[in-house]
Amino acid sequence: MISTYPKVSGKFLIDGKWLEAENKKEVINPANTQEVVGEVALCTKEHVDKAITSAVTAFESWSQSDIHERAEKMKVAAGAIEKIVEENVNLLVRENGKILVEAKKDLLRCVDIMREASDELLTWWQPESLDGKQKVQIRRRPRGVTAVISPWNSPMILTFKRVIPAILTGNTVIVKPATSCPLTIMIFLEKVASYFPNGVLNVVTGSGSVIGDALCKDSSVRTVAFVGSTETGKEIMKASASNVKNIFMELGGNDAAIILEDAKLDDELITKLRFGILRAAGQVCSAVKRVYVHESRYEELVEKLRKKFQYIRIGSGIQPDVEMGPLNNQSQYEYVKGLISRAKDGGAEVLTGGIKIDPEGWNDGYFIEPTIITGVNQNSEIVQAEQFGPVIPILSFKTNEEALKLANDSHFGLRASVWTENEKKAIAFADQLEAGAVFINNHTVFQDLHLDFPGLKESGISRETRHCSLEFFADTYGFAN
Repeated sequence: MISTYPKVSGKFLIDGKWLEAENKKEVINPANTQEVVGEVALCTKEHVDKAITSAVTAFESWSQSDIHERAEKMKVAAGAIEKIVEENVNLLVRENGKILVEAKKDLLRCVDIMREASDELLTWWQPESLDGKQKVQIRRRPRGVTAVISPWNSPMILTFKRVIPAILTGNTVIVKPATSCPLTIMIFLEKVASYFPNGVLNVVTGSGSVIGDALCKDSSVRTVAFVGSTETGKEIMKASASNVKNIFMELGGNDAAIILEDAKLDDELITKLRFGILRAAGQVCSAVKRVYVHESRYEELVEKLRKKFQYIRIGSGIQPDVEMGPLNNQSQYEYVKGLISRAKDGGAEVLTGGIKIDPEGWNDGYFIEPTIITGVNQNSEIVQAEQFGPVIPILSFKTNEEALKLANDSHFGLRASVWTENEKKAIAFADQLEAGAVFINNHTVFQDLHLDFPGLKESGISRETRHCSLEFFADTYGFAN
């Protein structure tokens, strides 16, 4: 019943007011598509225009606020957010498909982002004097209205990593959450917004083509931060070109894991590789999506990974013993199923595993078993595509030079990993791999929230950050005599 929906269901936020939309769309549980979790408002261009006006007006005063005031407000908001984490874990699981432990970790990391970025602001914002005959200072100032267009795969942390530094650096923000799972992020943003002046944080939901196009084409919006597919990223670049916005984009990935001849294929390493492939059911931009293994270790790796996949417990993330949930939406589900089917039709061997926690309810959700694909080549669709699901093609190589060439043979360049007992060899690979970051004997994320590294090629437009992404949302200028 509608009375059980979250209070933000079907609403959007402009100038401190939560408004009801005339048109709405259901938000469903990907683990049980018969369950409606809530509704998402389908905002119009007129709603976007009002949100931009609100943000422009609020920027006049918020941009002049003291950095200590901004940091203190954010820390108080972080405390309030921390208190509602536990009660919203289940909602995130139900609308997104994550398992409980992943969902809770994401929500707690949002609190960490708020606190760490607030502390970082107080030192990073200070003017920096340069040595030399001329007096030169590097100073910073807020840029203006910021649009944050966030994805469905990790809606919480990927939104907070952009919204929070944007607000702290004195900007006003308009957030466009993903339509398939907007509810938890809206509850959290509602709480954050209540600690700041009206108009500093606005939320509009609905069609990406309507909302995104309006935000990108309006000259009052000075920055667009987008996380999502490379195809959509290209459209955002086109729409933003007429007014030359600052654009920061984390796009697709087709990460390669290279298993060298001397790799120690023990249980610890295989477990790390499994996690790098299947975290969030493979719906992670920086998940392993291709494995290249030395020909002498090929059969050993395939067999060990197959056995590890066999014991993955798959089902609704609400169940505490589940290790992998469903795909988030029907479109992605059908895409991944199609990739697997076409690979099989083309002669590939398809190895599936996993334990179905609820076999009777399996077809009610967007579930796909962990899948290993062998018998394919570099040009196969399943190898060249970003699968974004629990499927992994495994190919062999003869020489290290061949492995490097195969790994770099992609339009993407987000992350990569080298698995070897020789760190010098891994560094030699890393120096030549076309990826924004390279891991050794792991394929993971940077634990330090101050750090991030951009993807190369078609995996994004950004730059290295050591300061919680604060530098993405402020203008740096020189002051000299």
